[in-house]
Amino acid sequence: MGEYKEMVEMKNVNVRYSSGVDALVDVNLRINDGEFVFIVGENGAGKSTLMKLMMREIVPSSGRVFVNGYNLSRLKGNKIAKFRRSIGVVFQEFRLIQDYTVYENVSFVLRIADQSGKYIRQRVPYVLNLVELNTKAKSRTRELSGGEQQRVAIARALANDPGLLIVDEPTGNLDPRHSLELVGLLKEINRCGTTVIMITHEHELVQYFGGRIINFDKGSITFDRVIGGSDEDE
Repeated sequence: MGEYKEMVEMKNVNVRYSSGVDALVDVNLRINDGEFVFIVGENGAGKSTLMKLMMREIVPSSGRVFVNGYNLSRLKGNKIAKFRRSIGVVFQEFRLIQDYTVYENVSFVLRIADQSGKYIRQRVPYVLNLVELNTKAKSRTRELSGGEQQRVAIARALANDPGLLIVDEPTGNLDPRHSLELVGLLKEINRCGTTVIMITHEHELVQYFGGRIINFDKGSITFDRVIGGSDEDE
């Protein structure tokens, strides 16, 4: 096997907002291609700022950020849009178009990327099957449960076949059973080759699955290691 390449790398990154708040303090981080990583921490720990950096919504006050081979501090104009198409992002509030069907929500991002009609007709059923929503393709998004809408958001994020999937608090509105099912789905997507970064505050869920855990507190990394999960015992 070849050497791992860095999917995310941050070098001496600091983020200070205009209010004077230090959101991230001297963060050094490397996430390799193919990893599944939980980013944990309480509210205000720096998780949201980290996500904004990885999406290139903001740039660091100092330090360097590389994601999927891009130096994000140097990106300008249409190169930012090209970079964002190389990653998939699932937002906490989903950001789906409620009056569109499930199929239309997923195909929408492919049309924006100027993919051919043939590719769209092949790709959309594939990702819907991956998240077990192939029977809901013609359903309006507003008719779906919260868990189903979450899966539509994941399918949409996977539409462009990204190397990196960033998922923000995906289990916040789900009951325990559906939370376990959803993280199991993300684990399966990871096993298929996609790097997955899941941002969460649900420590019990993280401890159940185990893996690489990175904890933020007051803008700094206080814990970064791999732990065994209790699901391994079952």
